[in-house]
Amino acid sequence: MAKKKRYAVCGVSGRAINMWIDPIIKRFSQVAEVVALLDIDPIRKQVCTDALPATEKVPFYLDTQFDKMLKETKPDALIVVCMDRFHAKYIIAGLEHDLDVITEKPMTTNWEDALKVREAEKKSKGKVTCTFNYRYNPVHRLIREMVIDGKVGRVTNVDLTWYIDIRHGSSYFNRWNRMRENSGSLSIHKSSHHFDLVNWWIDGVPTTVHAMGALNFYGPNGPFNPSKKDGRHCSDCKEAMKCPYHCRWNTRASSIPFSEEHLASSFNTKRKQFTTYRPDMCIFDSEINIYDTFIANVKYANGALLNYSANFSTPYEGYRLAINGTHGRIESEEWGGQGSTGFPSPAKEQQFVDYYPIFGSKQRLWAVAPVGGHGGGDPIIQEDVFMGVDSRRNYKILADSFDGLAAISIGDAVFKSIKTGKIIDLSKVVTK
Repeated sequence: MAKKKRYAVCGVSGRAINMWIDPIIKRFSQVAEVVALLDIDPIRKQVCTDALPATEKVPFYLDTQFDKMLKETKPDALIVVCMDRFHAKYIIAGLEHDLDVITEKPMTTNWEDALKVREAEKKSKGKVTCTFNYRYNPVHRLIREMVIDGKVGRVTNVDLTWYIDIRHGSSYFNRWNRMRENSGSLSIHKSSHHFDLVNWWIDGVPTTVHAMGALNFYGPNGPFNPSKKDGRHCSDCKEAMKCPYHCRWNTRASSIPFSEEHLASSFNTKRKQFTTYRPDMCIFDSEINIYDTFIANVKYANGALLNYSANFSTPYEGYRLAINGTHGRIESEEWGGQGSTGFPSPAKEQQFVDYYPIFGSKQRLWAVAPVGGHGGGDPIIQEDVFMGVDSRRNYKILADSFDGLAAISIGDAVFKSIKTGKIIDLSKVVTK
């Protein structure tokens, strides 16, 4: 039997527990094992044990004990799933010790740190894997395969509009993500998923970005703010019944917990989950310094153009996509989300792609129905990470540090362009 690969997990977040630690224990125990957990908050160890009793004997370390963790547990690789702002710190530290690093998106919170990761990787025996799991969605794989097969010819432009519903969208403003210094902004934390998909679909290397944006729904000037007060928390707010975001799912007599993988309520435990941090901060606080609405134009080295927009407070969730080329057009949509409950969403779990040849009749191509999180992407990327890339595919899908840089650079350029009003040049940033 081959030796198990030993993993240390940096950041015992809900994402870490659900997406990485649980599968290692339950699905990949023959090839992988968790040998260490690290977090800034000691309470997170017991939260992990409550969720997964099998981790009870896994050593836990504070963030100040990183070197001690490596010395005592001798991992082969790190899984970085902490707050975004600390990704670069652990990725670079792991590479300096010649360890492989698997990092959640975004790889870093700005392109400067992404370039530092790239430089550290060049000097290391380790390699970086950036887990853009949305690539693995069956529909998204089908789109990639259609482009590779030349269905649209040379890609000329992409239109992508993304809607994030009121429940999912507002949750980012309840949490640490609402601060640029923590997440890089939603154009990085969330939209790097979307930019990576486009980059991957069209083999695109971004060169210039121009964007506009605003904070329309959240922050103190949000139109549904009951009053301009800082420091409120949803779970004990005296003005909760004056907040339409709260009242959408709650009544005066009952409160329905929001079960979402990033939040504390994801785990069936009565234990306190954080020492000081609270994931139910008010979405109208004045400290919020990111945008909830933005549009971007991106030009690629291969001549393709992207029109992108994102809105983080819509009645339902999903996207509309069109990829145009010299020989045809691809269209795809996806709809759903918890915020859509009670709304007539256009569709749910759409598993086909429409193809329009430049001369000819429309064709509808169906994808295999997904099983698992993120449209079926999570289980498949986990297999590639822990078992090695599936050799039956004839194209690259598991993302590396260059892919992480390319996606982050667009998101960072979006934020910088909104702030300055300038077109941002990436031609000297996103290079091999």
